[in-house]
Amino acid sequence: MAIKHPLVTEKAVDLIEKENTLMFSVDETATKADIKKEVEELYKVKVMAVRTLKSRKHGKRAFVKLAKGNSASDLATKLNMM
Repeated sequence: MAIKHPLVTEKAVDLIEKENTLMFSVDETATKADIKKEVEELYKVKVMAVRTLKSRKHGKRAFVKLAKGNSASDLATKLNMM
């Protein structure tokens, strides 16, 4: 599995509300294609784009932007993030 867990921070909530984007902690070896496929299969949503960020302190994070017809806030509510 590429996705470890969703991230709930002040920045993550801001991204959900303003950019329809979710943040996940992901495996170091996961590719953008792996992350996109897994999010689409697990949560039954359409992903428009995936950005990743690696840091020594926090590991690898993925910013997953959902397509227009899908609401990040609805998904975040289902995942108990909000």
